[in-house]
Amino acid sequence: MSIQLGDIAPDFQQDSSEGLINFHQWLGDSWGVLFSHPADFTPVCTTELGFTAKLKDEFAARNVKAIALSVDPVASHHEWIKDINETQHTIVNFPILADDDRKVSELYNLIHPNADDTLTVRSLFIIDPNKKVRLTITYPASTGRNFHEILRVIDSLQLTDNYKVATPANWVDGEDVVIVPSIQDQAELQERFPKGYRAVKPYLRLTPQPNR
Repeated sequence: MSIQLGDIAPDFQQDSSEGLINFHQWLGDSWGVLFSHPADFTPVCTTELGFTAKLKDEFAARNVKAIALSVDPVASHHEWIKDINETQHTIVNFPILADDDRKVSELYNLIHPNADDTLTVRSLFIIDPNKKVRLTITYPASTGRNFHEILRVIDSLQLTDNYKVATPANWVDGEDVVIVPSIQDQAELQERFPKGYRAVKPYLRLTPQPNR
């Protein structure tokens, strides 16, 4: 199964380091970040899980829940978590799915035979409160994920869901944004963007971030 943007994230029931997870119910009205790892006790993933734990307050401020996945069983997860806490100087504060039966991996197409026919690739999904997939990204095994970029994307998605804007290249929260081309009426422009805007080209209009 290939998951595309706008698809409803597949629901599932699976054991985890924090007990049984009914995914959609667990998400509730929160955003979700689901990210997979090839196996327990892998070095790059150890750093990723530790950094995710340190982002607890950043995720909470954005109404985001994080959940990881590995194909190893729960007992192995608990031992790995001890290592993560020790080496990354943190406390893992989110569940790690124990996908030893590959159920979730198959739902989310996390087994790529050309990479490895038994271990999951390192994919990440951002899921909105309507359970729609809003971002998918797959990293090579040798490259750790950039979680600052994940936060940036969430900021952009949450902003653009509420205002008729898009975010330009390398945008970060607080910077100018782009007015969508569909808005041409001057009265609507003034109403929506009372701080004004700068027209670089008729199709490229920059305005201060509306919710700042």
